[in-house]
Amino acid sequence: MAFPVHRVAVLALDRLIPLDFAIPVQLFGGNGDSRYQVRVCAPKPQVRTTVGFGITADAGLRGLARADTVVVPGFAPHDVPVDPAVLAALRRANARGARLVSICTGAFALAQAGLLDGRPATTHWEYTAELSRDHPGVLVRPDVLYVDDGDILTSAGVSAGMDLCLHIIRADHGVAEARRVARNVVAAPHRDGNQAQYVDRPVHADEAGVFAAVCAWITRNLDADISLATMARQAAMSPRTLSRRFNQSTGVTPMQWVLAARMDEARRLLESGPLSVDEIATRCGFGTALNLRTHFRRRLDTTPTAYRRAFHHQRRDPG
Repeated sequence: MAFPVHRVAVLALDRLIPLDFAIPVQLFGGNGDSRYQVRVCAPKPQVRTTVGFGITADAGLRGLARADTVVVPGFAPHDVPVDPAVLAALRRANARGARLVSICTGAFALAQAGLLDGRPATTHWEYTAELSRDHPGVLVRPDVLYVDDGDILTSAGVSAGMDLCLHIIRADHGVAEARRVARNVVAAPHRDGNQAQYVDRPVHADEAGVFAAVCAWITRNLDADISLATMARQAAMSPRTLSRRFNQSTGVTPMQWVLAARMDEARRLLESGPLSVDEIATRCGFGTALNLRTHFRRRLDTTPTAYRRAFHHQRRDPG
């Protein structure tokens, strides 16, 4: 199936943080398909990184003019004035409807441009207080991985930038594509944006180490009555030992992993098939549509029906 090419401009500012920069370049541009076309744009032909080597840009600031999405990776120091020409280019991109994304301290460039005033946003936990102090118009959310405010999205540091990019791919092209990209980079397929920055990353079944077989069994039996005791029997260990070692291995409790797997499957089914909400609730182990709606409201701040409607709209017009 052919998709319209979505143009992504990664804006490289001076003293660029290399890992923040590599995340959008790799996730949008390095996964073997043509859904996204990535260009590195910068205010000058080459910019410095925080570790010494330089980055050569594909285009200048004019490269932002045709981008569907503009990503601003982190830079340091982040509390210096950003080039006015850069701020003007970001404002123009926003005014014509481009999606703006920041990773880590890239939020400070958006804030200096005045684009975060009156909006919820986040950055690396170490700098959220500073963002709030220096830009009081920003509704800083210090305890989340990323914030999706429609046309402007911001993330916390490093791995949260990966979570946000996967969230964007999921919104543009669905669960299956986001899973494929996540698998390529050996990352968790999904972490909700409102998850605390300090929580260790949940892992996919294929990444769960000694518990991979248990996690694979769970994903095949989501409609079953899965309890800690059931999982312990599958792992051939006591419930107490399972709980302790599973948390150490995956960063979440066994039942949190089960709930995350059920939510992920429910989202996939809502996106990809004609099953009713009741059928999906049964198939994913939620029992009733009411229970499924409760979890959707709690974790995603939406309903299954609204999620399906929004997703289908996004699939027709990504970005």
